[in-house]
Amino acid sequence: MKKRILAAVMCGMMVMAGCSGGGSGQSSTAAPEKSTAAPTTEAQAGGEVKETEAKPEEKKYSFAFFTNTLNNTFHNAMVEVYTEKCKELGYDFVTYDSDYDASMQISQLEDAASKGFDAIFLIPADSQSERQGVEAVYNAGIPIFNVDTPIADMDLMVTCIATDAYSAGKAMGEQMVTDYPDGGKIALLEHPENDSAVARINGFLDGLGDSASKFDIVARQNCGSALDQSLTITEDIIQANPDLAAIFCVNGTSGMGSVAALKEHGLDGKIGVYCIDASPDNKAAMVEGSIKGVAAQCPKVIAQTSFEKALEYLDGKEIEKEILIPSYAVTLEQAKETMNEWQ
Repeated sequence: MKKRILAAVMCGMMVMAGCSGGGSGQSSTAAPEKSTAAPTTEAQAGGEVKETEAKPEEKKYSFAFFTNTLNNTFHNAMVEVYTEKCKELGYDFVTYDSDYDASMQISQLEDAASKGFDAIFLIPADSQSERQGVEAVYNAGIPIFNVDTPIADMDLMVTCIATDAYSAGKAMGEQMVTDYPDGGKIALLEHPENDSAVARINGFLDGLGDSASKFDIVARQNCGSALDQSLTITEDIIQANPDLAAIFCVNGTSGMGSVAALKEHGLDGKIGVYCIDASPDNKAAMVEGSIKGVAAQCPKVIAQTSFEKALEYLDGKEIEKEILIPSYAVTLEQAKETMNEWQ
């Protein structure tokens, strides 16, 4: 059963200790050592001595976050939350960055299977092709919490905690219809290897609703959710389609790539850019008029929720198989108020 958790905006920047660099895309934060109190005795009024047992030391957990990239402030915001929570509770925490390389992430997962983590949080580099690495962790008895981007191997996951990607895309499709009631030529920058990105595209197309026939999709290109690729692709699209009305990008990074291309060609604000994330950069671009619409993702809420669910699971509680964090179309006023932070 899907459980919707209201996404409350987390105000202010989190204070965190910097992560020390490690090999193989790995960085870690070690917890401070704890002292164990010895039993004490108390002399009572009648001279009787009573032994007072020290409280048992709480379990010190070790967590790991496997992300598809750290070249995105979305993922760094999640690292901040995990790091801060683990430091707060005295847990060990390590981050593995695969840089969208599925083979690297599989190797990282296989290596982690022998490290005795109590739980891991996973954003797959490729939603469809990582069962080998995931099975290694699962067979080692380490619970896996899939976050942000759904993975195909849900039978091996405790749960998936992610933005409702379909509703995020649908919100942008509906907004485009409002902004362009007469329709026009549009382009889609997608990422078919990423299940979350696919859901956003499907939501966007459904969001066009009865007005879908008014929009002519002149290009659908795989941007890999990357800025550089999106910039180059957008340049090619606008050169081939000088009368393009709008572009829908599957994430905030690709949205900023499109914005950069339009600025380079003197088309900033003349072609509508729509995307999903609502990163600080996205909101600043919206305030400037470079982005016309953006649906919010809440990485801090995803990280906080997954951390809490991991602790609940380790405490023996049952966890829902899918937890969706609602998305919403960010207004200009909201963008101005929260321009320097993630949700």
